[in-house]
Amino acid sequence: MHEFRPGLEFDVEALQEYLAARRGDLTGPLTVKQFADGQSNPTYLLTTPASTFVLRRKPPGVLLPSAHAIEREFRVMSALAQHTSVPVAQPLLLCEDAAVIGTPFYLMEHVAGRIFWDPTLPELSRLERKPHYAAMVGALADLHSVDPAVVGLTDFGRAEGYVVRQIGRWSKQYAAESGSAGRVPAMERLIDWLPRHTPVIEPAPAIVHGDYRLDNLIFASQDARIGAILDWELSTIGDPIADFAYHLMAFRIGTGGVRGLAGVDLGASGLPSEREYVAAYCARRAINGIDQLEFYLAFCMFRLAAICHGIRGRVMRGTAVSPDARNYAAQTESLAELAWQTAEGAG
Repeated sequence: MHEFRPGLEFDVEALQEYLAARRGDLTGPLTVKQFADGQSNPTYLLTTPASTFVLRRKPPGVLLPSAHAIEREFRVMSALAQHTSVPVAQPLLLCEDAAVIGTPFYLMEHVAGRIFWDPTLPELSRLERKPHYAAMVGALADLHSVDPAVVGLTDFGRAEGYVVRQIGRWSKQYAAESGSAGRVPAMERLIDWLPRHTPVIEPAPAIVHGDYRLDNLIFASQDARIGAILDWELSTIGDPIADFAYHLMAFRIGTGGVRGLAGVDLGASGLPSEREYVAAYCARRAINGIDQLEFYLAFCMFRLAAICHGIRGRVMRGTAVSPDARNYAAQTESLAELAWQTAEGAG
C-alpha cells in the first residue's frame, strides 16, 4: 500500500516502467511512502524487494521561476559525492521529463540514521550533545573549504556579489508573494537597509548549501558522524560567511516553526555557546575571526523571514507540501522583527 499526502500522488506504475528501462538495479514492484517533512520539494521513500532509495520531485502547480531547483541539487550532490568527503546521499538518476510522474524528479540512495528537529537535542545525553554540534559545524566548514574548480562547479553560480544578489532575489520574492502572503513592515525596512550596509570586501567564494540546519542532516545511528547533508535546492557558489551565519542564527531564534536556542541555558544543557561555535568554525577553516557578523546575521534572518513569507504564500494558494507549513508561515513577522533589531544593533 502506497502512502501519499493528498495532492502529491503520482503514477507508481509509470515510474516502475521508466526505471526498468534505465536502471536494472532499481527495478521490481515499488512501495512508495511519502516523508512527512519537506517544505519545498516532496520526498518519498521507495522500496523494492532488494533495496530502498529516495525520490525527490518538484511539487505540482504554479511555481516561482527560480524555486524547486532539483536539477541543481542533483548536480552539486553528484560533484561532492564524486570528488570530496563531504557527506551526501549518492545521486542515482535525474529525470527532467515531467511526463513520467507529473514533475521532474531525481533518485538518490537512502541513508539510514537519525534526524534531529530540536536543537537542544533532548534525545541525547548532555555529554553527547557537543560532539554532535562539533560534527555539524565541521561538515559545513569542510564544505566551504572545497575548491569549486576542483569539483567541476566553477559555473554553478556567480562568484562575486553573492549577498547583493541574494538581497535582490529575496526582496523580489517577497514582493512577488506579497499579494497572497501580505506585506510585512519590518521586511520593507530591511529591503532598504541591507543594500546600504553590505560588506565591501567579500571572502573567497565557496560552495554554499543555502539552508544548512540541524534537520537537514542525517547523523549516524550510534555516534556523532554525519551520514548525509540533505536539501541542496538553494546551493550555489557564494559567500561562505553568509552560509555560516544562516546556520549560526539558530543561537538567536526562539521556538516556533523554525526552532532555535534563544533562552536556552546552553552550558547546563551541554551545548556550545555562540562564541565557541564561531571559534570552532574559524579553527576548522583556519581563518582569523569573522568581520561584520551582525550584518550577516541580520541578512540571514531577513532571508529566512522571506522563506517563511513564501511558505505563507503557498499556504494561501493551497500548494504548501508540509503539514508544518502554517507554523513556518506564522513566524514571518517575528523573524523579520528580529532581523530588524539585529540590523539596528549592527549600526
